[in-house]
Amino acid sequence: MSGKTNDFLIVSKSILPEAILKTAMVKELLAKGDADTINDAVERVGLSRSAYYKYKDGVFPFYEASHERIITISLILENKAGVLSHVLNFIASVKGNVLTINQGIPLQGVANVSISIETVGMADTPENLLAGLGEIIGVRKIEVIGQT
Repeated sequence: MSGKTNDFLIVSKSILPEAILKTAMVKELLAKGDADTINDAVERVGLSRSAYYKYKDGVFPFYEASHERIITISLILENKAGVLSHVLNFIASVKGNVLTINQGIPLQGVANVSISIETVGMADTPENLLAGLGEIIGVRKIEVIGQT
């Protein structure tokens, strides 16, 4: 680790301690206006105020951490006409700015594609972008491989 205060990791929720997950829930309740105060929110999720204050500045939803950034995704696409075009059209529909596209030669009916997308000005969150891409027929797998 470089020791910078802006270092981020993408970590599965399934391996995080309960206090960090509950901190994220508190922040979501407050952001959505479903809780009026921090006290109300921490009581609703069963978290102490001290734990909330300990973690609050280091816990962000993926879409918030990637706001105004570049995300790079890896996709495995079926080797069928139009699949990559549908992917690119969907990215454009949410106002994602495609910076780079790298596609390997299709092998065994699938092609590996990596796409770097600038998220500044996107009409939706990166989480919803990924979910929407996953619904496209011919997209077999999506993985975030980096963000800056």
